[in-house]
Amino acid sequence: MHDANVNRAAQSFAPLTASAVLVNPVGLHARPSVKLTQLAKGFTAKIDIALAAEGPWTDAKSPVKVMRVKAPQGATLHFRVSGPDGEAALAAMLALVNDGFGEA
Repeated sequence: MHDANVNRAAQSFAPLTASAVLVNPVGLHARPSVKLTQLAKGFTAKIDIALAAEGPWTDAKSPVKVMRVKAPQGATLHFRVSGPDGEAALAAMLALVNDGFGEA
């Protein structure tokens, strides 16, 4: 019975998706990648990013993987988030991108 409750709780966190345009002049280079991964690591939710709504998806908590995305200014960054703090995580990710990672 306890396992059923755990499974039901895990299933209640449907993935949330949203996107934001990279407005900072150099896009998703090293410094913004580090800011994004540091922010992502502050949440328990699983956070993935992609340059297209259908993927391929990249773990936003991995600095090396995020840097490999190499998204230029003007690119749309897609987010897919799931977990107990998913809504807060998604809002924080969007705010970071919309703020130009503090560089715009």
